[in-house]
Amino acid sequence: MSKKATKIIVAPPYNFNEEWENLLENKEFVNVFLSDVLEDYIIKQRWYGGKASKIKYIELSEYFRIQHNEEVYYGLILEVDFVEAFYHHYFLPIAFVSDESFAKKDRILSLSIKGQEGFIIDAVNLESFRKLVFERIANAMPHDKSPVKFHKSETFNDIVYESSRCMNLEQSNTSLIFNDKYVLKFFRKIFANSNPDYEMNRFLTEKKNFKNTPKYLGSINILGQDNQVITIALMQELIPNQGNAWDYFLKEIDKVFLTLENKEIHVKDLPKLQLYDRLKIHDIPHRIIDWVGLNLFLKLKVLAKRTAEMHICLGSEFEDTAFTPTNFNGDYTVWLKNRMIYQFQNRLNLVENSLHKLDGPGLEMANDLLSKKNLIRNRFLKFDWTKLKGERIRIHGDYHLGQILIQGDDFYILDFEGEPESNIRDRQVKQPPIKDVAGLFRSFHYAIYATIFNNRDKYKQTQEELFEAAELLYAYLTGIFMGTYVDLVQDANLNIGYNQERNFILEYCLLEKAIYELGYELNSRPSWAIIPLKGISNFIND
Repeated sequence: MSKKATKIIVAPPYNFNEEWENLLENKEFVNVFLSDVLEDYIIKQRWYGGKASKIKYIELSEYFRIQHNEEVYYGLILEVDFVEAFYHHYFLPIAFVSDESFAKKDRILSLSIKGQEGFIIDAVNLESFRKLVFERIANAMPHDKSPVKFHKSETFNDIVYESSRCMNLEQSNTSLIFNDKYVLKFFRKIFANSNPDYEMNRFLTEKKNFKNTPKYLGSINILGQDNQVITIALMQELIPNQGNAWDYFLKEIDKVFLTLENKEIHVKDLPKLQLYDRLKIHDIPHRIIDWVGLNLFLKLKVLAKRTAEMHICLGSEFEDTAFTPTNFNGDYTVWLKNRMIYQFQNRLNLVENSLHKLDGPGLEMANDLLSKKNLIRNRFLKFDWTKLKGERIRIHGDYHLGQILIQGDDFYILDFEGEPESNIRDRQVKQPPIKDVAGLFRSFHYAIYATIFNNRDKYKQTQEELFEAAELLYAYLTGIFMGTYVDLVQDANLNIGYNQERNFILEYCLLEKAIYELGYELNSRPSWAIIPLKGISNFIND
């Protein structure tokens, strides 16, 4: 479709003697729209992921219409090119409105079209647009041959539009709530391929009947240049919930630390547990139950069960090659090592340039990391696939407590897009399922230390005592999780390797995840860099 036009100087006020339905064919308009006006709008959006980079220019890669009779909206695929020599693609639906009082915070461009003054806005702000998209999915034909492919599941039948609203919680995408029963997620940063969230959600719920993720109901895909399938949106059921697991764990862990004072518990007197040893509920020492309580461990057992069931579904396919399990091999090892060494070097450079942002234990651990960089690099390079007998499968890829909803005593797993820094091909690489477990364990570690940092004045213990309690709590939480998870996946014949192999992969992935997290913290909130640094320190000083 349309590419970036040759520069034409047009000064405000912007007046175009063109019908809205044909405005994207007007080179002067495209030039004005792609100017600094659009950049100024995009960089303020929560879904924009290039805030750490400088925009070089923006191109209109392609566009398509979403319309019904006289009602016309445009879906734009924008290529944002950066000075640092890379680019992102973003999806932006636009509409033209003339109401002076409407969408004051979401206006992209003020202009006049055939004498009518108005504004171009993000179309998600319009109920008429939301209603049209909903009805196009609800009435989708089984074999849509148009470039914009609306699809619905067999269970999404006889549904009538009642209401819609924007959900204001997300950052990387935009979700719309329909009839207080359904969620349509517009993917903002897009890829020239099926989005893994769409792909995984449809596979798990339609083919494997996995109950603990929102049911797939429909989607919007387009055929881009070279017939590439680009996922624009995903429709799912809305799960009634009491919030996400991250918030739940923060509250529960706060109670655990308060109990130290309330019950006069001395951490040094509590029974220790070897890290990542499998543990059953009935084997937890009474003094640990007295400190932590039983409820948190019971909830953790349910979460381990749901995680295992997800992996069992993902590892039980033998027809669809995108989901069939595979073994470790040399190609995977080369891919993994190259990826890890590149990421590790990137983080080393970031640490060296960020030492001035750190102090106290965080600065000490950062310097320790820099002094032992060769040890860590060698640890990554020692990945030997010939000694691994387990299977690789499609996994969640960005599994943490924030991706999990709580409904009563149960958990629902969300957002299968994969690791935000990874490209689409890397997100679809089959990985050891233990990598998801490692992501969740890093999230446990984060929740424990975030609780300490968020409540410094609340607890009476010294930081050293709190850190000691943190590591002990982490050992018991991960032990209970492993005790449930391993038994379930082995009973289902999902091959995750024997104990030594599992621990090797777990530690490898935990170190990988902590290195990954370090980049985010140093860029966004340096005071929290101590959490991934502590995770790294646990390995290099073990």
